[in-house]
Amino acid sequence: MNFQLFNKSTPPLIGLDISSTSVKLLELGQSGNRYRVESYAVVPLPENAVEEKNIADVEAVGGAIKRAVTRAGTRTKQAAVAVAGSAVITKIIAMPANMTDDEMADQIQLEADQYIPYPMEEVNLDFEVLGPSEQNEEMVDVLLAASRSENVDIRVAALEIGGLTAKIVDVEAFAMEAAFSLLGHQLPDNGVGKTIAVVDIGATMTTLSVSHDFKVIYTREQVFGGKQLTDEIMRRYGLSYDEAGLAKKQGGLPDNYEPEVLQPFKEAMIQQVSRSLQFFFSSSQHNSVDHIVLAGGCAAIPGVDAMIEDKLGITTSVANPFANMSLTSRIKPEGIRADASSLMIACGLALRRFSER
Repeated sequence: MNFQLFNKSTPPLIGLDISSTSVKLLELGQSGNRYRVESYAVVPLPENAVEEKNIADVEAVGGAIKRAVTRAGTRTKQAAVAVAGSAVITKIIAMPANMTDDEMADQIQLEADQYIPYPMEEVNLDFEVLGPSEQNEEMVDVLLAASRSENVDIRVAALEIGGLTAKIVDVEAFAMEAAFSLLGHQLPDNGVGKTIAVVDIGATMTTLSVSHDFKVIYTREQVFGGKQLTDEIMRRYGLSYDEAGLAKKQGGLPDNYEPEVLQPFKEAMIQQVSRSLQFFFSSSQHNSVDHIVLAGGCAAIPGVDAMIEDKLGITTSVANPFANMSLTSRIKPEGIRADASSLMIACGLALRRFSER
């Protein structure tokens, strides 16, 4: 079965983000001209069930998905899930503007082996027309996206174990871009004409996505994340992995935790953000960004946005894609506010319900 990376969806739809340490489920609806959070849940994963965004234990991930569905109280069975950007090959190619979608699909299947370094029977492939080509008005730019079938199949299998059906398999970077479109009011000049760096600091990976005028122009992943803080709490205080994760989120650690453990980690975060931006500056025509948006679980660490703004001299905020949304009565506002920065990818996936693609 071919799961499309850009398939149109039919409502209702769950956005499901499988990260290195948790499964995040989010379902959106509409109330008038506003989005509404219908249900959500964040369920921790056992240690090493997902390693650097690769599913290592499909049964454990499927079990966590099942618990997330129960906790969220949703009856929706169709979901959008994503593969990591590092597992996807993307290429923009030019094709004749007068081709139908079917003709384009046939042509891409014929030519795809020029762009994809794997046997075609081992990949899932899809495309999206971006618009007229700047070089030739008789051509259109087409975004080609391909991932090894095993990356898609294991996610589909995990969802099936959890009682869900994978309606859409997307790309994390595209989901992040979709969610980022909700943050305009949190940005200078509403983000219009601005270059914005979104730094998603998860459990094991940090992803920098730089957008100009809400279009992603650069992405880069590097190994760094909140698991390093969890590991240090385990080592320092003799806690289990689960205990350390809980203590990190809920508090109750000794007085020396903040100065001796948390503060050095925050400084390491600043170093990672600075280093990621330097990679971007050295590989593009840009030598500055107008604003930094922090996403991922680590963005919720109190005061880290102010520290980054102070050290780097760039205005910085923590992502909250739900700021202008309404909530159903069963959603606790303080709960979703605390989880908001880590729900960006789940939110982008949930938005596919309303996508016109």
